[in-house]
Amino acid sequence: MTDTAPRRRGRPSRTHAGEGPAARERILQSAREEFSERGYDKTSVRSIAKGAGVDPALVHHYFGTKEQVFEAAIEVVFAPALKAPDTIIEGPLDGVGERFSRFLFGVWENPVTRTPLLAVVRSAMNNEAAAAVFRRLVTTQLLRRVAGHVGTPDAELRAELAAAQLVGVAMMRYVIKLEPLASADVEQIIARVAPVVQGHLTGP
Repeated sequence: MTDTAPRRRGRPSRTHAGEGPAARERILQSAREEFSERGYDKTSVRSIAKGAGVDPALVHHYFGTKEQVFEAAIEVVFAPALKAPDTIIEGPLDGVGERFSRFLFGVWENPVTRTPLLAVVRSAMNNEAAAAVFRRLVTTQLLRRVAGHVGTPDAELRAELAAAQLVGVAMMRYVIKLEPLASADVEQIIARVAPVVQGHLTGP
């Protein structure tokens, strides 16, 4: 006897979709790679599904809209990686520029965190939904804690200027890949950038 009961909308059959935790993780990984390579606007639910080896309906079933897929794919790796560690906050104020710089370049240098970071940066440049996710994560996970450590009336502006300095250098190195910056030793970059970051945070 043929089963003619209707399936839940947006939920393909288990046989065709390969449902389960493994399929969900494949979707997230595919989404990170697609957003990283193409940016938000050029990535589609269909391309994410193809990369994960599942039906597009399963992507919608697990995550909903493309924006929701983006947020889930980024936050699961990006948010924990971006949380400012206590070592930045608790150390002497006169060394916060180097600690802040070393932390952010460490996130970029780590292959595990670089892919979602590239995804959110490339996407945020062209899409407001992606930019909103980026702003929220950077503000809540990083800038507020650094600003609290600086403790001046204009601490939030100082933290944002310091972050802008680091993000700008990172864009040139990891996204645009401008030489010789792209091939320079990261310790050399930190040595040159950290005093500028320190000046933004604690200078006159």
